[in-house]
Amino acid sequence: MAQTRERLREFLFPPDSGRWLGILRIGAGLEVTLYAWSLRVDWNDLFGAKAHGLVNRALTEAILSSQTKFTPRLGWLTTAGQHLGLTEATTLTLVWLGLVAAGLCLLIGIGCRFAAIAAWFLYVCSAKSGILFTYGVDNFTTIGLFYLMIAPLPDAWSLDWRVRKRRAANPERLGFHRRVLQLHLCVIYFFGGLSKSLGTDWWNGNSIWRALTRPPFDLIPPELLICFELLLPVIGILVCVVETGYAVFIWSRQTRLAWLLGIVVMHLSIGLTMGLYLFALIMIVLNLAAFGPGLERSFPNTVRSRRKTDDDASARMAANFGESG
Repeated sequence: MAQTRERLREFLFPPDSGRWLGILRIGAGLEVTLYAWSLRVDWNDLFGAKAHGLVNRALTEAILSSQTKFTPRLGWLTTAGQHLGLTEATTLTLVWLGLVAAGLCLLIGIGCRFAAIAAWFLYVCSAKSGILFTYGVDNFTTIGLFYLMIAPLPDAWSLDWRVRKRRAANPERLGFHRRVLQLHLCVIYFFGGLSKSLGTDWWNGNSIWRALTRPPFDLIPPELLICFELLLPVIGILVCVVETGYAVFIWSRQTRLAWLLGIVVMHLSIGLTMGLYLFALIMIVLNLAAFGPGLERSFPNTVRSRRKTDDDASARMAANFGESG
């Protein structure tokens, strides 16, 4: 039992240099900034309670309230703004500016903790108030911001680190947060791949065809897809294999590089062929943060030539933490 507990502790709390946290912070900051910038023209029309059209914030928040009353939403902020004498349009503009500011602060690493909390809260408010327009990108962006919000910030790449000259975080604490993110991604991909594999549409290519021909994601002309119709079943099977096998093959040093490249290529292809650029970005960021650092150890020649490896950095951080603690 003691040996089992020790192995479990070593698995859950591996010493880590914290490079993954820098990747996640920069990627999430870029994601939030691009999200807000892409909605700059339609922000008030999209989230105004009295916006013209069949769908407005009053409808979406009514649907949300029927499910739960505790999820953050823009209605909370506009109500608070009314008590301060602000109009709805002014409050919504301030929320947009706050989201952009939080994304930029994460991107360059200023006030990392406060920026992560603000970005998470404001993003959840906007995503839930536009629940009829949301899809996977909002869920995964929220996941990334949540991990960033509870992680031991700032990371060594941030401006906060250089200005405040903070001491290194506990390497085992850094490793624990990264391990949870790794396990989370494994669960997501395994069950996503399993659900695809249980049906027939991914095996015969029908799901790929529908995804690529459904407006507004039909960037590729259907007549061009017909020329490559024999490849559609192959692509569907590869997606099932890559996602289902992710939880197994991503852990092995011999297969990690191949599986990580497969996942990155898959999401990059989704972004380019369907116009889901933000979705592709956040998924690539999450994967690179979880399994990217330390990948250079898959190249023996590179490892021999490098003087500073991830393990050396972790050992130095552990030593520094012990001295400063």
